[in-house]
Amino acid sequence: MRDLLLIAAYAFAGAAAAGIVGALVLRVLRHRSVVVSLTIVAAVTVTAMLAGTLTVCKAMFLEPHDFSVITTVVAMAAVVALATALLLGRWVVARSRELARAARSFGDGGSFAAPGGAATAELAELSRELAATSAKLSASRAREHALEKSRRELVAWISHDLRTPLAGLRAMSEALEDGVAPDPQRYFRQMRTEVDRLNAMVGDLFDLSRIHAGALSLAPARISVYDLVGEALAGADPLARELGVRLVGDRVDTVPVEVDGHEMTRVLANLLVNAIRRTPADGTVAVAAERRADQVVLSVTDGCGGIPEDDLPRVFDTGWRGTAARTPPAGAGLGLAIVRGIVEAHAGRADVRNVQGGCRFEVVLPAAPEV
Repeated sequence: MRDLLLIAAYAFAGAAAAGIVGALVLRVLRHRSVVVSLTIVAAVTVTAMLAGTLTVCKAMFLEPHDFSVITTVVAMAAVVALATALLLGRWVVARSRELARAARSFGDGGSFAAPGGAATAELAELSRELAATSAKLSASRAREHALEKSRRELVAWISHDLRTPLAGLRAMSEALEDGVAPDPQRYFRQMRTEVDRLNAMVGDLFDLSRIHAGALSLAPARISVYDLVGEALAGADPLARELGVRLVGDRVDTVPVEVDGHEMTRVLANLLVNAIRRTPADGTVAVAAERRADQVVLSVTDGCGGIPEDDLPRVFDTGWRGTAARTPPAGAGLGLAIVRGIVEAHAGRADVRNVQGGCRFEVVLPAAPEV
């Protein structure tokens, strides 16, 4: 037993010396290729075995012939181990470079395509993660392009809508200044109308910028949907009477919700004004509210004749007004974008779909918890 412990001690001493040297070499070359690292690991393994074996052989005073035989066997094992490490390292490096080229392609604006062929479990996992990241990046690019297109359209339409009232204001002010206005009081009233319209446009732009910046401040309170709808109907009734549109709100449940009353009233007001302006005279705009499971659904149904199917996904985009609504009194196309922003800030969603004779806008909100 004592001899066995002595042999183990000699073997450990020789192997430890080789291991320490190998660790120092790995630390110095840790930033080099994986081929170098694998080769060093294989060399350290074989060297440690060789050093331990030779130390034991020297301590046992083996014959020179026996010593050379053992040395030759260990050396051949070292050659095979180093060759295997080199082949494995080159294979891993080749797969890593293929993966890097594939990753570079989607980083430059393309999409990631995983390289073919076998790979280690770690490289395969990395490839899957890069594919998932590429999909998210592509979706982000698509959203960015859609937003950029929406911004360009908004700038173009806002420029047009601002230019028209400004030109009218300038013409009326020059007529008043030159004393050639046939009815100055009518001109003053018209100027006030145009200024109010410009002020509303600027206010919508400011509110939309707050929504996009996540700076919309909400003060939620428990309130009945019946009260919200009633207030919105009362505010939209004068416009409906002026345009000859009937407002109907007899299917409204007294369901409680926790919302910012001011902002949610604005949501309903925007939807009602939008529906009234696009419903022909003698048409009907219906408002309803009901509870579905743990949600409350408010809907506004108009008689606009429907929205083209291709335009339905863009209805709530900033600046969207449809092909038939490019001029006043359609507005700047911000009302529905504001609706979506406010509703989403309340953890809800806004949808639209075509129904017979028109379309239905729905606002889905979480129901208030029971008290």
